[in-house]
Amino acid sequence: MNTVLTGILVYISAQLLIGVFVSKKIKTEDDYLLAGRSLGVGLATLSVFATWFGAETCIGAAGAVYEEGLSGATLDPFGYSLCLVLMGLVFSIPLWRRQLTTLADLFRQRYSPLVEKLAVLMMVPGTIMWAAAQIRAFGQVLSATSGFEVEMTIACAALVVIVYTMYGGLMADVITDAVQGVALIIGLSILLAIVLTAGGGWQPSVASIEPERLVLFKTAENENWQDILEHWMIPIGGSVIAQELVSRVLACRSPQIARQACLAGGLLYLSIGLIPVLIGLLGYRLLPGLAQPEQILPQLAQHYLPTFLYIIFAGALISAILSTVDSALMAASALLSHNLIVPLLGTIDESRKVRIARLTVLFGGMVAYLLALQTDRIHSLVEQASAFGSAGIVTVVVFGLFTRFGGAYSAAGALLAGTVIWTAGHYAFDMKTPYLIALCGAIAVYSAIAILEPKLHKIIHL
Repeated sequence: MNTVLTGILVYISAQLLIGVFVSKKIKTEDDYLLAGRSLGVGLATLSVFATWFGAETCIGAAGAVYEEGLSGATLDPFGYSLCLVLMGLVFSIPLWRRQLTTLADLFRQRYSPLVEKLAVLMMVPGTIMWAAAQIRAFGQVLSATSGFEVEMTIACAALVVIVYTMYGGLMADVITDAVQGVALIIGLSILLAIVLTAGGGWQPSVASIEPERLVLFKTAENENWQDILEHWMIPIGGSVIAQELVSRVLACRSPQIARQACLAGGLLYLSIGLIPVLIGLLGYRLLPGLAQPEQILPQLAQHYLPTFLYIIFAGALISAILSTVDSALMAASALLSHNLIVPLLGTIDESRKVRIARLTVLFGGMVAYLLALQTDRIHSLVEQASAFGSAGIVTVVVFGLFTRFGGAYSAAGALLAGTVIWTAGHYAFDMKTPYLIALCGAIAVYSAIAILEPKLHKIIHL
């Protein structure tokens, strides 16, 4: 086990060194937040894939499938794959052509500075929750590998990802995404091959899966089509315009590259994302009765892989987590520094903007670490991260990008309505479909206020 842990530490150290090396070339805010807007198809595709292919797919989805069967894979990989393809087909080119730095810039351009700041306050909590899920997953992998308590390994994971993200910015993120994406594909493929061999080959392994565990749209007696739609809309509506994904689009050299990267990244995501799903299905028979289902992948790897291959696999898991968590922290940093803090300071030089962005990475990482300690399930935290505030965000982005209908008042109303309705429905009233209700509420509020907008402008100015 000492050999495995040493191998993992060497891998992590290599990632840190890449971040430090790339940091020397960062001169401006665009360099730090958008990799100088220089990405080509190859790097952008791998970055889109690796950024989204994180703890939820490798740890959370495999654990959910282990517990619930194929119906546990609604969010990942199916929902998030569709999200990436939708970004490529619908949103990528209009967003790129606006020459934004963050998604919140759209709210300032289309509506007002106050709406921009309100949008930041809605987007940052979900982004930090997403980072917390990855940090907890990182801690789970380290715990399974080292035997240390999860709380201790989560603290170590948080320290690594904060330092790693603070130094390199988006360019380091993209470069390591390429390495991490390849390592991830190799590691998961090796584990799948070994698991299939342990089950007697492809046909006996697949035949051993109980038919009831292969139902994708499984509903309980008290569930209906609205419940199914709720589960699908959270990853799609909640993530299609997430800052993590938008930053990859804005960092591309051209709108055509942005579209191609999202489409290719989505298809790659689906194909590779089916591997943890299959492993979760097979693992139910190979390692029954796990106390912590989210450790099914590392437990299978520990049980079946020789030391050298286990190091490769553990490195692949860490790759998936690092590539997602640094993107989440970068997204929170971009929104807080570029859209909230820098405007308050007036005219400042580029080096100071970069320093502010790095300090907000530190702040976001510390908050994510505290959240990672409080939660007990990665899957639920990711779902909440996708849902929080996003009903209003996606409503306002769609109206703002593709119509002239509505203005600052309707945008502010929709943002507040979406967040308040989902928060109350999820936490206070335990509604079954809080996201759908919040989305419908945001659309209704936006439309109603937009009709009255001309009269409102005569009374007050937003």
